[in-house]
Amino acid sequence: MPCDEPSFAQYQTILESISDGVFTVDQQWHITSFNRAAEEITGIPRQEALGKRCSEVFRSTMCNDQCCLRETQRTGKPLVGRIGYIIDADGNRIPISLSTAVLRDSSGVVIGGAETFRDLSEVEALRNELEGGGRMGDLVSRSPLMQRVFASLKPIAASFSTVLLLGETGTGKELIARTIHEQSPRRKGPFIALNCGALPETLFESELFGYKAGAFTGANKDKPGRFTLAAGGVLFLDEIGTISPAMQVRLLRVLQEQTFDPLGSVFSEKSDVRIIVATNSNLFELVQAGDFREDLYYRINVARVELPPLRKRKEDIPLLCMNFIDHFNVLQGKQVEGLNFETLSLLMLHSWPGNVRELRNVIERAFIVCDTGLIEPGHLPEDFLALAARASTAHHVGLGKSLKMLESQMIIDALHRNNGNRLATAKKLGIHKSTLFRKIRELGIHPPHRDGRSQLQKSGTESQ
Repeated sequence: MPCDEPSFAQYQTILESISDGVFTVDQQWHITSFNRAAEEITGIPRQEALGKRCSEVFRSTMCNDQCCLRETQRTGKPLVGRIGYIIDADGNRIPISLSTAVLRDSSGVVIGGAETFRDLSEVEALRNELEGGGRMGDLVSRSPLMQRVFASLKPIAASFSTVLLLGETGTGKELIARTIHEQSPRRKGPFIALNCGALPETLFESELFGYKAGAFTGANKDKPGRFTLAAGGVLFLDEIGTISPAMQVRLLRVLQEQTFDPLGSVFSEKSDVRIIVATNSNLFELVQAGDFREDLYYRINVARVELPPLRKRKEDIPLLCMNFIDHFNVLQGKQVEGLNFETLSLLMLHSWPGNVRELRNVIERAFIVCDTGLIEPGHLPEDFLALAARASTAHHVGLGKSLKMLESQMIIDALHRNNGNRLATAKKLGIHKSTLFRKIRELGIHPPHRDGRSQLQKSGTESQ
């Protein structure tokens, strides 16, 4: 006996009972329905969401040009399991997996689109736990050198002292400064950054301290400087070693007296700002050469953090690469799975004079020609391949041992990312499962105790 087709009310009951968020939009991208799970995941009440454009509600990494619903309407094909982020009502970044479909009326005419999305916060938390102590905020590392840096950041963040960050260009000094700010009592205040080497002295002074109307020709109204804008928060001054002697004197006065004078002002203003400075120069040598004031040097050298170059923590390269790959997959809507062994070995042989910034650039350029699967050497920039070829020749003697170390590290990372599931790990690495088992034995790898197959099977059953 055939079953009666479910009524509209029954469909509504089903949508309200499932744990995935579901919403629909019309042809103008206005939300026409919004289920209970969508309210819970986003923190936005249904009545606030209805009638708004979906991009205003979700503030997703895949809105506008990367919109999955727009792609589905253009191609007519549903998308399944795309990974991205939304911003909830409290401003938190929520990782999600989403699927889309075209919405048609009873006569088959397209009237909009439908999207389901699942909160992946618990999955991401598990992944971070498996990565152990390798993450602090947006910083990732397994290097003992960086672990010591991580350990120093919490007490530094809790203090109110001036911070000096030392490190080569591209080592992530601004990211460290932002992490200190986010971990500090001032985290609700602004984080204002200024590159001291990017402005001439005349502009630098007005940018730093601001000016009053009439201070000079063209100053028609008051303009607040970075010290004013950073009130209650942090002012980050990068390339501090480039400022002139005159500006060094003015900055020293601010640090000593906690006041500053905008250009054209007859009154001093109170400074309620924590200062973090950074440089890739050797400030002590500049002091000895008479190019940097000794009293300012000791004033800013209170809490000190030295960032190691990437060539001294190459064990972080696989982890950093996967972090960048995840980021660009979300940003560009691609499905790149990782690096093959040959690509990773080339990256490990490079000396990285541009450090983490250079590595990020190489991965981003590889994304131009790689849409899915593993990044292979042919996807890497030609200028990088030329440098890698010379490095490979120079390091040929120790290459075999290095490759074994790389294989071991890559397999361990892949096992952790797949919750110990050997079959899924082999697929992600692009090798046969028997090859993976053989390499695990040869390299003496100790996989996680939990195989992960039952967990994945359970997850797959629940998602059906």
